[in-house]
Amino acid sequence: MNYISIDPVIFDLGFVKIYWYGVMYLLAFISAYLLAKIRIKKTLLFTNKEVDDLIFYGALGAVIGGRFGYLIFYSLPSFIDNPLIFLNFQNGGMSFHGGFIGVLLSMMLFNRKTGKTFFQTTDFIAPLVPLGLFFGRIGNYINGELWGKTTSSYWGIYSPDYLGEWAYRYPTQLFEAFLEGILLFAILWLFTNKSRPLMTPSSLFLILYGLFRFIIEFIRMPDTQLGYLAFEWLTMGQLLSLPMIIIGVFLFYKAQLTGKQL
Repeated sequence: MNYISIDPVIFDLGFVKIYWYGVMYLLAFISAYLLAKIRIKKTLLFTNKEVDDLIFYGALGAVIGGRFGYLIFYSLPSFIDNPLIFLNFQNGGMSFHGGFIGVLLSMMLFNRKTGKTFFQTTDFIAPLVPLGLFFGRIGNYINGELWGKTTSSYWGIYSPDYLGEWAYRYPTQLFEAFLEGILLFAILWLFTNKSRPLMTPSSLFLILYGLFRFIIEFIRMPDTQLGYLAFEWLTMGQLLSLPMIIIGVFLFYKAQLTGKQL
């Protein structure tokens, strides 16, 4: 199968360019907003006004945290040399783990304003996140970034790497779009259709995202500026995902012991 090349720029109006990558983020926030409106009818924990604020805080945290996370985790020397590269969003350069931290911090601010507890909020938003991850990975594919290793298997797509060299590679962006996006969304949405102990939706998100990302990293090319961190296979993505799995398992176990319902 050949790579379907899509121009990253949708419209070039001369004075401004509209990028698919930015549109994917917009679709991510719209999907989270619409799903949140459905969820408030089930949980009755949040008002419509609070959901509006929640999505605004979350979007802000995801964008700022995602960009800072990428520059700190993956491109620190360049960021130190030129802090203004923070503003160069159009070519990608966002980190899920940075965005995740940014969302958690923004949820803390939201909770101070509304009086909600930390896990009431994170349990509510856990099923809203995966579809956003799906759109983000589609944006990665359109940008022609984050390709997997070369392969002779059926799954390979004939595509270029960052140097422009063509070969059959694993389309890890699409694998992640399915696992972190579609599959994770389906699991969490169905799981939260029933009342669950506090912390279980949040912990399940941590466990499953961490596992999916950790596994995919084995066939994904490491970031060129970092390479492998250890053992000729450990990547930054795996290093950052491992604490998510450990914390998720701990919280899930603790939730079963306490049994406090949402």
